[in-house]
Amino acid sequence: MKTSLFAIAMTAAALAGSTAVAQSKGDWTLGLGLGYVLPKDDNGTLAGADADVGDNARPTITFEYFFADNWGVEVLGALPFKHNIHIEGVGDADTLQLPPVVSLQYHFVTSSSVTPFLGAGLNYTTFWDTDSALGDVDIDDSWGLALHAGVDYAIDERHAIRADVRWIDIDSDVKLNGSKIGTAHIDPWVFGVSYIWKF
Repeated sequence: MKTSLFAIAMTAAALAGSTAVAQSKGDWTLGLGLGYVLPKDDNGTLAGADADVGDNARPTITFEYFFADNWGVEVLGALPFKHNIHIEGVGDADTLQLPPVVSLQYHFVTSSSVTPFLGAGLNYTTFWDTDSALGDVDIDDSWGLALHAGVDYAIDERHAIRADVRWIDIDSDVKLNGSKIGTAHIDPWVFGVSYIWKF
């Protein structure tokens, strides 16, 4: 359902527009928007029980530098996301996390104002300020692959609206009072919309 909605959005955008916009070597962009982190359904077993990680939305920021025509390196940042972790029959914990991503991206050349792109890169997710009545809960930081796809709809030569989706591999060991109780398999989809400035 999630991927099909994005496919519909991309198809609709591809049918719009008429002005070609190029991404040239030396360009860079700034994007401000909103990201919605939606962890996968099965988040593993913690303390012998099924775990469920909640979703959350926060403002995002991106910077991208084009080191060659249509090829860019993008850095994604955001305000801290807050997630509830529910352990069935055991209890809950709340945690803050940041998932910065660095991606290599290719922006396709088109004859319209719509520019699709694909990217892949590395994610580092750090967790902190975890609060729980269960005791001292600690969630390890995570390194993982990140995939990215989206479309830019050019308003003019310097401004665009972006719709995108990411998949991020996030697997983190969880400790309770210093003892490991399992691994949280979060692996979220991140859906975003943002306003892009090109410089």
